[in-house]
Amino acid sequence: MLVRKVIKAKILDEMNKGKLEALEREYADFQKALRGEDAKLYSATKQQAGRLLRKIRKQNGGKIKQREYPLILRNDVYRIYDVKVTDNKLSKYWIKIPVYGIRGGIKLPIKPHCEIDASWRFKEAKIFRKENGWFVHITVEKEVEIEQKYNNILAIDLGIRWIATVVSTANIKPKFYGKELRRVRGHYFYLRRKLGRLKKFKAIKKIGNKERRVVDDLLHKISREIVNRAKSENAVIVLGDLKGIRKQKKGRKFNRKLNSFPYYRLSKFIEYKAAWEGIAVIKVNEFNTSKLCSRCGSQGLRRNGKFVCPNCRIELNADYNGALNILKRALGYMSKAGAALTQPKLGMMKLSELKNRESPSFSRGECQSP
Repeated sequence: MLVRKVIKAKILDEMNKGKLEALEREYADFQKALRGEDAKLYSATKQQAGRLLRKIRKQNGGKIKQREYPLILRNDVYRIYDVKVTDNKLSKYWIKIPVYGIRGGIKLPIKPHCEIDASWRFKEAKIFRKENGWFVHITVEKEVEIEQKYNNILAIDLGIRWIATVVSTANIKPKFYGKELRRVRGHYFYLRRKLGRLKKFKAIKKIGNKERRVVDDLLHKISREIVNRAKSENAVIVLGDLKGIRKQKKGRKFNRKLNSFPYYRLSKFIEYKAAWEGIAVIKVNEFNTSKLCSRCGSQGLRRNGKFVCPNCRIELNADYNGALNILKRALGYMSKAGAALTQPKLGMMKLSELKNRESPSFSRGECQSP
């Protein structure tokens, strides 16, 4: 299986001023080319600008948008070096960028968010200019074989109060994610409302872009921690399928919170990070997992973030109850359906046993109120 990801790297400021000026010129001429003006660009980069300009015009009815676009580099014109090649201790990694009028281009130190393996396939790269400096996004690919046998199941319930609640067969003690995310979303919601009253619409758009960057950073950290845990526990990841959740009618306040939470982005971050590590991600039907008791299967009540079962009298966090139900539903797909949730190891399980099965009825399991 061929998997792809984007490595984000900051171009370090401790560089020769002449190189920085050369990068600035190439970037500025790329923007000129995208406005249909004559520009002096490295030949391959000029071709990229021409293709992007045609695409922009096609999407906008022949018009050109007055905005900045990242400088696009074809995979055959740039190169990533490590310190073994450069023998320069300023940075572990360097990038060679082709620039018009400079033979061999310019080499700049970069600080990526993760290690870079020279065996990966390097695809196109994009250079961005931001308020706090220059950045490059490098797309890489590699062949991965998705693991087919696992010792555990890691179940994830996606919710509003906690965007992710995680339990596994290795440890059913819940891990809650989202406190910082709620704070960030709440802060920007009230800030937008305040600016809206003042009719400062440009400011609203600006903080919206900043909010997305902050939220995406939090989602990347959450998804990375979840995937790392699955890797350490040799666990297949099971997500509740959220199809139809936005059709629920639970009031204006609930819908506002629901629409503001990036479930789709988090699930996609988990999926692509897991695929990169060779870990399978399975989605199970989430129908009624928030309504049924994870101990006895009876329909219960949700009160202020708590789940209360009128049958067995258990009381526990509602998101924890949902995560346990997703875990039990996944267990029901296995040949060991009905095994107690407290059992630390289920033995080696085949991925094929988890796929293409009907949702089972809920069996009795052991769980303790937190």
